Amino acid sequence: MVKTRTPRLNRSDWIAAALSALQSRGVENIKIVNLAKDLGVTSGSFYWHFKDLGELLRSTLEFWEIELTDRISERYRSFDGNATDRLFNLMVDVIRYDAAAPDHAISVWAKNDDHACQVYKRTLQKRFDFARWMFEQNGFEAHEAQLRGRLFVAYLMGESSTNLKAQADWEHVLKRQLDILTARPDI
Repeated sequence: MVKTRTPRLNRSDWIAAALSALQSRGVENIKIVNLAKDLGVTSGSFYWHFKDLGELLRSTLEFWEIELTDRISERYRSFDGNATDRLFNLMVDVIRYDAAAPDHAISVWAKNDDHACQVYKRTLQKRFDFARWMFEQNGFEAHEAQLRGRLFVAYLMGESSTNLKAQADWEHVLKRQLDILTARPDI
């Protein structure tokens, strides 16, 4: 009899499983036993990486804030290209890699959990600030850049749930929407 080897997991695997479960089942239905089953391991392996479910949930929020907001902002702050290309490439990456996919589930979680609410508000503000900066780099004055930045963030968060990238022309759709967001009024 050949014994199959159990996959060796790390913290990132558990966090990814928690994010997936969060999106499909909601935070109240994230259970260690269910995550272990999803990952094809015993629940005992969880405790090699986290002391309890609370630590996993805090780590999941931290991942969302740092990896799906801070790191993306850092990458695009140093983007080597013009300001409009920066916006477009960020849009493409967010949609292509589903970077905003957990946003809705985290916003729901934030309504009933103080820590999640703090992280959600802080992260959203980081996104608004960064988007404002990108529109300022595009030549918009501060107030206009702030308004367009908020629309940009809200658009990307909302578009993550529409399955846009299933459309053959999804990048063209993004380009057209960016044209609208960066249009200058004829005044």
